[in-house]
Amino acid sequence: MAGCYVAAKPQGKFICTTPYHGYFKNLAISLAGGWDKHANPLFDGGHIKLFSRKTLSALMVETGFQRIQFRGSGRYPYLWKSMVLAGTKP
Repeated sequence: MAGCYVAAKPQGKFICTTPYHGYFKNLAISLAGGWDKHANPLFDGGHIKLFSRKTLSALMVETGFQRIQFRGSGRYPYLWKSMVLAGTKP
């Protein structure tokens, strides 16, 4: 993410999308016994890191982005398929 910060112009906006992993979605996957299917490490191209809104926002702030904005995308609220975060370089 540091490379994105360096590449952004002052007042430029960085937009990041990633699969959504929040409390309710993780709880639903757990109750359904779906972790082996959802995050199978044997699947080529599978996820290496699972971010929540909190962890990805913290990473963006730590990198230097400000005014972090969040949107969920796909499926039902709090069971979103993806999340979109945007931050502005000061």
